[in-house]
Amino acid sequence: MSGTTHVASDVLMQSDLPLPKRQGKVRDIYDLGDRLLLVASDRVSAFDVVLPNGIPDKGRVLTQMSAFWFEETQAVVPNHMIRVIDSTENPDLPVELGPEYIGRTMLVRKAEPVMLEAIVRGAVSGSGWAAYQTSGRVCGITLPPGLEESQALPEPIFTPSTKADEGHDENITYEQAEAIVGRDVANVVRLRSLALYAYGAARARQCGFIIADTKFEFGMVENEDGDREAILIDEALTPDSSRFWEIAIYKPGGPQPSYDKQPLRDWLTQSGWDKEPPAPALPPEVVSLLQTRYLEAFQRITERELLRPEV
Repeated sequence: MSGTTHVASDVLMQSDLPLPKRQGKVRDIYDLGDRLLLVASDRVSAFDVVLPNGIPDKGRVLTQMSAFWFEETQAVVPNHMIRVIDSTENPDLPVELGPEYIGRTMLVRKAEPVMLEAIVRGAVSGSGWAAYQTSGRVCGITLPPGLEESQALPEPIFTPSTKADEGHDENITYEQAEAIVGRDVANVVRLRSLALYAYGAARARQCGFIIADTKFEFGMVENEDGDREAILIDEALTPDSSRFWEIAIYKPGGPQPSYDKQPLRDWLTQSGWDKEPPAPALPPEVVSLLQTRYLEAFQRITERELLRPEV
């Protein structure tokens, strides 16, 4: 039998399959031994707190957009994807998956997570802009003087952060990253992150988007030669992990309209919420705006229609 689920208005907030489970802010991760089943819910978080209502289609956008990039970049950097669940017929799985899992669930190879958030910045924005204003540097990298907020950097930079199970990740220097994961792993993660960003940014630009910055995660596996290798895991170049800016209206000198969770953060800030649980429920117009932005980013980048279960 399939596990029970909690679905409201076509929004999946929780999954409950009869398998060992670990729950992140967005994904429910089920252990199949040498493989994992990643279920991307429609949960949305901000300021490290999960909101009480979700965003329709969000989980499917994250899964299918990641799958697109995993396929596109396989020749650049190997990744953990085996396949996206596109049917209720899955004889290779130990559980039955109902239609609500279609398009939002990915079967992946298990990997040992590298304990770094691998962030690449092509523009100075967000926490990078805050750090630059204070010190002229981001994660120990000195940037040119006189940059404006959202201005493109002379070249993309690798700015790692810690990977916190609870609370906030902290920006660190590359030397600190080496101390955490070792020199060889840090170097591979840096080079592969920069290569992925360069590929993704070029593709996105063809679709009218700037990828201002993005976050990758890596895991260690044994490759065909029997050596340990860092491969791309989790998600790739989605509106949850990246800032997508519209080229047509891009204007450095301040914050940019973004195809990510920024409208959510803006609304929460203006609401007067103290950023401590519980978070307030989102109004319908904010939910609708986020759904529209996620879908538009997906469709423009992938040139695909979102896979949903047949009604």
